[in-house]
Amino acid sequence: GSVMERKEVMLNPPQDSQSRQENQAQRPHGGMCVASVSTSTWITPTFDFSHCRTLLETKGFQIPAEDFEGPLRLALDHPSVRRYLLFNSNIFNVIMASVLYVVLWCAVYSTIHMYLDGSTAEFWVLCLCVSLVSVILTSAINLIFHYSNREINMNTDVRLVGVNEHTVRHKLLLGVADWVQKCRGNLQLFCVYWDLSPCLISLTEALNDTSFVRDQVQNKLKKRMSHLVLVTEVTTLDPETGVQDEELPEEEQPLLVEGRERSASTSQREDSKLTKNFSLMPDTTLSNQVIAQQLLMTYSALYVRLLVSNKLPAPPQRPTGAGKNHSTSCLCLCEYVELKVLR
Repeated sequence: GSVMERKEVMLNPPQDSQSRQENQAQRPHGGMCVASVSTSTWITPTFDFSHCRTLLETKGFQIPAEDFEGPLRLALDHPSVRRYLLFNSNIFNVIMASVLYVVLWCAVYSTIHMYLDGSTAEFWVLCLCVSLVSVILTSAINLIFHYSNREINMNTDVRLVGVNEHTVRHKLLLGVADWVQKCRGNLQLFCVYWDLSPCLISLTEALNDTSFVRDQVQNKLKKRMSHLVLVTEVTTLDPETGVQDEELPEEEQPLLVEGRERSASTSQREDSKLTKNFSLMPDTTLSNQVIAQQLLMTYSALYVRLLVSNKLPAPPQRPTGAGKNHSTSCLCLCEYVELKVLR
C-alpha cells in the first residue's frame, strides 16, 4: 500500500505543473486582444456593446454596464460619429479613390487634348500620359490619407479617452480600427488587456529624469499637442457645484470636460449650454504622475488602433535587456508616448 501511495505522489506533480502551464497560457498578457465586435454593415457602422460585454464576461472580465455600455454609447453611438465612421472608413476611401481617378483622368484629358492634333498615335500618347498623371495624383492623395490615419483622431480616439478612463480600472483599453478584407470593409471595436501600472511608473520616471529641463518638456508638449483642442458643449454650473468639482483630487478628475459635465446635476437647463475649447495638453504645473496619467489616457485609443492594425512605429535602438517588457508587442504604450511626445 505504501508503494502505491508513493507512485501516486510521484505522478501528481507533473499533472499540477501542466495545469499551471495551461492556466498561464490562458491568462491574458499585455497587448492581447481579448474581445472584438464588428459593425453589422459598413453602411451603418454601429456596434453591439452588450454583446461585446458578454464576450468579455466569458473571458473573466466583470465590468458593470455603467463603466462600459454607457460611456461607449455616449462616445460612438451619436449619429454624427456614425456618419464620420462611414465616410472615414477604408472601404469608403477605396471607393472614393476610384471615383477620384476617373475625375482626374477626365479633368486632365479635357485640359490638354486641345493642344494635340487628332492623329491616332498622338491620341494614344495622350491617354497614356493622362493615365500616368492620374495614377500619380491619386496615389499621392491616398498616401496622405494613409499617413494621416496614424495620427490621433479627434472624432474616435479622443472620444474613447473617456471610455478608457473607466475600462482601465478593469485592465482593458479600447480602440476602433478598420481595414479592407476581400473587398469588404471591416470596422471593429477592439478590447485589449492592459495593466497601466508599469507604464505609469515608467513614464513618471522618464518625466522625473527630465525635471531639470522643465521648459524643454513644456515646449515639446506645446509643439506636439497644441493642436489637440476639443470643442465641447458645457453647461453653466452653479458656484457651489463648481467648488465641489474643484475639490476632487487631481487623479480622480476626468480628463475630458464632457466627463465632468455628466457629473453635474441633471436638473440644469438645456438652454444654458455654452461652447468651450478644451486642450488635451496637460498642465505642466501638475505633478509628473498626473501628467503621465493624462498622456497615457490621451494616446490609449490611438495606441490600440495602431497595435491591432500592426502599424506601430519601430522601437528605438536600446541596449539588450533594456526593454520595459510591459507587452508582447514591439512597442509599449509608455514607449509610444515617449516617442510621440517627449522625443
